[in-house]
Amino acid sequence: MIDLKLAQKQPEVLAKALADRHSDLNINDFLTLDARRRELLAETESLKSSLNKASADVARMKREGQSIADVQASLSELSSSIKELDAQTAKAREDVEAWLLRVPNIPHGSVPPGRDETENTEVCRFGGPRVFDFPPKEHGELGTGLAGLDFRRAARIAGSRFACLFGWAARLERALVNFFLDTHTLRNGYIEVSPPYMANRSAVTGTGQLPKFEEDLFRLRDRDYYLISTAEVPLTNLHAAEALDEADLPRAYCAATPCFRSEAGNAGKDTRGLIRMHQFTKVELVRFAHPNDSMNQLELMCGHARHLLEALGLPYRVITLCTGDMGFSAAKTYDVEVWLPAQKTYREISSCSNCTDFQARRADIRFKPRGGGKAMFAHTLNGSALPIGRTMAAILENCQQKDGSIALPKALVPYMGGVEHIEPVQTESRDIL
Repeated sequence: MIDLKLAQKQPEVLAKALADRHSDLNINDFLTLDARRRELLAETESLKSSLNKASADVARMKREGQSIADVQASLSELSSSIKELDAQTAKAREDVEAWLLRVPNIPHGSVPPGRDETENTEVCRFGGPRVFDFPPKEHGELGTGLAGLDFRRAARIAGSRFACLFGWAARLERALVNFFLDTHTLRNGYIEVSPPYMANRSAVTGTGQLPKFEEDLFRLRDRDYYLISTAEVPLTNLHAAEALDEADLPRAYCAATPCFRSEAGNAGKDTRGLIRMHQFTKVELVRFAHPNDSMNQLELMCGHARHLLEALGLPYRVITLCTGDMGFSAAKTYDVEVWLPAQKTYREISSCSNCTDFQARRADIRFKPRGGGKAMFAHTLNGSALPIGRTMAAILENCQQKDGSIALPKALVPYMGGVEHIEPVQTESRDIL
């Protein structure tokens, strides 16, 4: 959530940010709502002052033995008016808060202006697309042909955009999770967390998925719980309504969890393969930082995601998202895109964002300065490092061999029990699946 005082005192700053974001919100709507709230508050306070004065008069008149019938009638009318105004003021306050909850974060000054993904800017590249001496296959075809991925049976169980993983594919999923977590905890200094896979409305609102993106979430029937769309939700809310010590910053957590997304806004998009699923496993990074250090922490976290791809030998590029393409809670975002040979394009595999104090205001995450004084809002950052399904897709496509086998990246061999290649299975074995 943005600072209420900013909207009140510098509406032109917020208006520019909304324009840069290509948001349909209008700052004049906020000013109208806030003016109404102020008017009601002033009127209520005036009536309460009159009520206090009248109450004092009644007390004095009682002491002097005067009749208080007329004044008591006035007190009753004032009390009724105040009660009604209190309700109107509370509703006006809720209207202001509801408007503010729909406002996206203000872009950082280093973010390029633009309307959509066509105006993102490339930062760097690692490696280059492999030159094949045979037509490369798409990962879904490879995984199915190698008897590791089964979309047909998954659809029978749960519908489209689910997958069953068998044998080597299930082990590869586990290997990637362990490789990522070991790297983040043993090398990069993250604390591993095993969080709940459900979150309440307050937690999901705190990170910005609610109220704007409710249609993209899976909600439990008759319970105000949501299946998490990313571990960012529980990890960021670990310190909701808390005040950390400045000495504890930066603080870093990682978690491997299933993620659940309805993909309501992406009907018909990437329906084949592992790219856009209703359920997938992802390793997520979350950092809490001092406001003066959060941009440095963003660079560090993006580097942690990039290192994993380099260790796997997968070509990628890094882009800075423009103002119109960033996520709702982000002030600045780097997307890391991996090369997929069958599609002949780079596809997002990691998104690393600095949310500045946007989520901290919503979730009330603060820190106490070393020298004392008022607690300040922390800055929160999050990043994918990495989603398992998309990483598997990239490995299958980039590491496929002419004979149909997959040469696994060397970094994964110890996690695969020494297996270096995924070999084509015999027809009889494949038919079992």
